[in-house]
Amino acid sequence: MRFKKLDLNLLVALDALLTEKNVTRAGERVFLSQSTMSNALSRLRQYFDDELLVQVGGRMELTPRAELLHEAVRDVLVRIDTTVAARPAFDPTASDREFTLFVSDYSMEVLVPGMLALTSQRGSRARFNLKPQVNQPHRHLERGEADLLIIPENFCSPDHPLDQLFDDRFVCVVWRESPLALGSLTMERYMMARHVSMRPPDGSLPVFDTWLANDHGLTREIGLTTYSFSAMPYLVVGTDLIATVHSRLASKLQGLLPIEIRPVPMPMKTLHQAMQWHKYRSRDPGLIWLRDLLREAADQLPSAAHESSTITPSAT
Repeated sequence: MRFKKLDLNLLVALDALLTEKNVTRAGERVFLSQSTMSNALSRLRQYFDDELLVQVGGRMELTPRAELLHEAVRDVLVRIDTTVAARPAFDPTASDREFTLFVSDYSMEVLVPGMLALTSQRGSRARFNLKPQVNQPHRHLERGEADLLIIPENFCSPDHPLDQLFDDRFVCVVWRESPLALGSLTMERYMMARHVSMRPPDGSLPVFDTWLANDHGLTREIGLTTYSFSAMPYLVVGTDLIATVHSRLASKLQGLLPIEIRPVPMPMKTLHQAMQWHKYRSRDPGLIWLRDLLREAADQLPSAAHESSTITPSAT
């Protein structure tokens, strides 16, 4: 089939090429041989009168025209997939459909176990592919690489629908035998301590420390940096380090670890965790089922403890 002299079958090849930036991997992505994909690239270059992919050092990069095409082509394919491939109903006990969720290790620890327990109790055959939190997560929705994002509400894109799942707050965690576990944790003691800091795996700056510097002009002494929120309470054990983590995570691990939980000695606002999906997939029966499942799992969470109030950074 052709549209304005373009073979529409080439759109799938174009999407694979622009995503993979490699002819061999693009072919593997859509089950085409390298020679067939090379031929598709030649035809696409001729149609668009643009190289699309160019050699830069030891790798291929997109041309400016290809950069513009990438999101548009992915958007078209997502709409086609949603409209044509959508089933009129979804039966989780009969379908083995795989759902891809981008989720932080914090939400994986706090929310996902409850979701999986519900699916097990109800005999669901649905499968889940959990991927780590990334920078600009909405792009994975738009490329069809994610079915759902579980992220802080302030990280959500304004271009797609979202639903708030649960709230949380930051608290401080220290080893039970640390001097910091004795008495009140004042602001002075907090700032004099050495801290565990979470730096996102994508290399972006630590959110909490950036907020602390920008809003309060304060800089903590960092004794340890990790890529994992859920590891932080474990890492203070046996040390005089202090970790500032989510209350729900700290409360869950308090029964497993010799740790004490203290309020953060400064004003902190409530953190809102949300789920977000592509705007063209709001009526997808499978995603409607998944969103309902996550809402139910979130509703079953215990209340966040160690509450405090007012202004805060965003949290992954």
